[in-house]
Amino acid sequence: MSEVIDNATRRKELLKHMIRQLHDGTAPQAVRAQLARLLGEVPYGDVVEVEQELMAEGLPEKEVLELCDVHAEALSGLVQIRKPKKPLPTGHPVHTFAAENQALRLEVKQVAKLSADLTVADPQQDVSSVWSALRLRFNALMDVEKHYLRKEHLLFPFLEKHGITGPPKIMWGKHDEIRGQIKGAIELLKTDGITAEELLASAEIVLVPAVNGVVDMTTKEEEILLPMSLDKLSDDDWYEIDRQSLEIGFCLYDPPQNWKPAGAPDDTLAEMNKSGGNIQLPSGSFSVEELLAILNSLPVDMTFVDRNDKVKYFSQAKERIFQRNRAILNRDVRLCHPPASAHIVDKIIDDFRSGRKSRAPFWINMGGKMIHIEYFALRNEKGEYLGTLEVSHNVQPYRDLEGEQRILSYKE
Repeated sequence: MSEVIDNATRRKELLKHMIRQLHDGTAPQAVRAQLARLLGEVPYGDVVEVEQELMAEGLPEKEVLELCDVHAEALSGLVQIRKPKKPLPTGHPVHTFAAENQALRLEVKQVAKLSADLTVADPQQDVSSVWSALRLRFNALMDVEKHYLRKEHLLFPFLEKHGITGPPKIMWGKHDEIRGQIKGAIELLKTDGITAEELLASAEIVLVPAVNGVVDMTTKEEEILLPMSLDKLSDDDWYEIDRQSLEIGFCLYDPPQNWKPAGAPDDTLAEMNKSGGNIQLPSGSFSVEELLAILNSLPVDMTFVDRNDKVKYFSQAKERIFQRNRAILNRDVRLCHPPASAHIVDKIIDDFRSGRKSRAPFWINMGGKMIHIEYFALRNEKGEYLGTLEVSHNVQPYRDLEGEQRILSYKE
């Protein structure tokens, strides 16, 4: 006969008791067996409420954070996931969070594949190519910073308005832990001349915990955080989150379309134009619509990196030379370049910031075209460094010019 407890109050009390057992040192596998036998599937809401109640009763937040992964291990496969009644539209913040999680898991799979190749490696072989490939993967994984920032600064405040404070605090602490692990992995991967034996050892100690942390967090989000948020937040809340998301940027994924609920106001561009929000400059002014058209009509690619070395803007001309998507917004510019050239980017920015230089031109042949790339230091009237502008231009058509074409020879 089934022993599964259906009474909600008894179920939460038992769950609370078992979490206390974990804190007293009981093995998560033993607790999980009890949970499976007595509770069957655990509604995600019970997990949230119990953790919050335990913290209110005096269980130290630090201790809950330290044993967060132990809780997850004990509950693995037992959390009852509530799926939306209908699929979420593309562009909805929860759809975007889930798509980013999928992209993160794909990056982790690539790291696992590279690591698996090492396990059969000859200890004497040259592993520099694998080391370089791992650096690229971990540079990409660092993009999770934007995913976490959107949760911390956009989603968590809305949950707190609904009285949900415990889980966001614990999850924020796990974010910081994972950030530290990824940064540690990237620092390690900057080391040159490593042997296969050293790489295997460091992978076990530094790289594996970092990727495990990333994957475990995607599970916590999809089993608990996102379903809970869908239950608590209104469409107006989600729209406000969506409107502010672009200020932080996206993680390894660029939503192909914007989302807004029925009855939502016009988007920001239309609002600014409607309210006469012109941008006034010393020599004239533009509406937002006019400025956007001008920037996207120039026959060059432009990318702006601010004084904090974060990518903040790129132009969207019809024919870009170097493709960009919004996933790079608010990303450290060093992580947008291959490891082999990251030190050059550092040098250029350092020269610009110090005032030693104000421009850095380069040109390359690419697909039969001559591409001119130039970096410009941007400064205010006081000479203070504001950031760097990258301008890329296909100058091949100009190199091919002959004779003259005057304005009087213009034909429709």
